Amino acid sequence: PPVATAVVDAASAATTVAPIATPATAAAPQAAAPPDMLEQLSDFLDRLDKTSPQYIAIELALHAALVLIICISAWTLSSWGSAIVRAAFDRIKFDETLSIFIAKLVRWAILALAGLTCLSFFGVEATSFAALVGAAGLAIGLAFQGTLSNFAAGAMLLVFRPYKVNDDVNVAGYSGTVREIELFTTIIDTHDNRRIIVPNSSIFGAVIENVTHNPMRRFSVNVGAAYSADIDETRRALERAVKSVPAVLTNPEPAVALVELAASSVNWTVRGWAMKEYFGQAQQDVIRAVKLELDAAGIGIPYPQLELHLDQPAAAQKSRLAA
Repeated sequence: PPVATAVVDAASAATTVAPIATPATAAAPQAAAPPDMLEQLSDFLDRLDKTSPQYIAIELALHAALVLIICISAWTLSSWGSAIVRAAFDRIKFDETLSIFIAKLVRWAILALAGLTCLSFFGVEATSFAALVGAAGLAIGLAFQGTLSNFAAGAMLLVFRPYKVNDDVNVAGYSGTVREIELFTTIIDTHDNRRIIVPNSSIFGAVIENVTHNPMRRFSVNVGAAYSADIDETRRALERAVKSVPAVLTNPEPAVALVELAASSVNWTVRGWAMKEYFGQAQQDVIRAVKLELDAAGIGIPYPQLELHLDQPAAAQKSRLAA
């Protein structure tokens, strides 16, 4: 029927979907981004003749700027890397001698890598540089025989470690505290605060005395007593003196030994042990205690004396006899 037909046409018209309008912004072409400075510079260099002075000058200036940036960055990173390595080793209580050496090695490795990178900007290849170093190795070795011996001695000192940083040593005729061990030299501060830099070859090939290697040290105090003093009483006075000092250890036990019947005195030796940190103070305290105990016991400490006998002339002696 006409009414049904009209209803069907209306329903079909209602279900018909109108096309979606495209936004104007989507249809409009996107604006081209402006070229950045590097692209402009690259286009400018491409248009230039590579043999022209302008191109060479600009290229050298760019390489110099990059080298300056790399050098500044490498110097900063090497300082940071060295400090980080040193702090990490200090945190784990690593050996101070090796921690200082490794921290410096990290610093110089970063600087050397940066130097090779800078050389590559100027056309020097790393392989060519290595070949050059290898070719010059013989000449360098002959010219630096003493330096290489110091290097070898420094490597041996770092491997075998007869002493470490903060040890008191006697080496190459010098006494003091080790402050730093390098590949070529050892830095020592003497007890009167002088800094001595000793070549490692002079140390490794000679006698090395490490004074503070062991935790305990023994001291000896020599004492002379008068011949008129009782020997047993003198021994008891010296034993009281050494045992009265708190810094003297009881194990090992201190000892008093009769050493010599000298020309004008009976000589004794008072021996005791102390921790290395209190060695000097303990020895001084024992000397003071010995003097006080001998004075309290009435025992004298003799000193060298000279008796002079004068013979009268023969004529004077005859005249005296005649008178």
